[in-house]
Amino acid sequence: MAEKATIARPYAKAAFAHAREQGSLSRWSEVLAASSAVVSDPRVASLLGNPKVTPDELAALLVDIAGVGGDATLRNYITTLAANRRLALLPEIAAMFEVMRADIENVADVQVVSAVELDDAQRQRLAGALKKRLRRDVRLHCTVDASLIGGAIIRSQDLVIDGSLNARLKRLTTELTN
Repeated sequence: MAEKATIARPYAKAAFAHAREQGSLSRWSEVLAASSAVVSDPRVASLLGNPKVTPDELAALLVDIAGVGGDATLRNYITTLAANRRLALLPEIAAMFEVMRADIENVADVQVVSAVELDDAQRQRLAGALKKRLRRDVRLHCTVDASLIGGAIIRSQDLVIDGSLNARLKRLTTELTN
């Protein structure tokens, strides 16, 4: 994994620098996310390592499916990735791009995994508390995992808050057995 991240980082930085300079961060985010989804599809992933498929063909396929349109810079970027056999790195590149974008826009993406669906009032209270703690605007990404029994797990970059009942029960079990 670290090797992929190391190789993807310069491509992500270059894309981010150009997109920021041009004021097109959201457009690049859209295209990188779409391209990432395309290369993650098993049908396309099998083509990436196929020696019978040329880099130009792969680039053309990706440009068409990802909706690059008439943007010559985006087309060149994807063509360069294809020529260097780096299209498989698009998920890592897109993720790094989003981290850099969130940092510059002072936004924190927070994953919330809860035992039950959060209602709007709970989401607003949680977002407000996290905004105060992280000193950033917060974008919540909520999912449900009934195996938590109760509570929630909150993740934002290297911050993890495990307030699930399942984790509390495990800690209690550990304390009682020691």
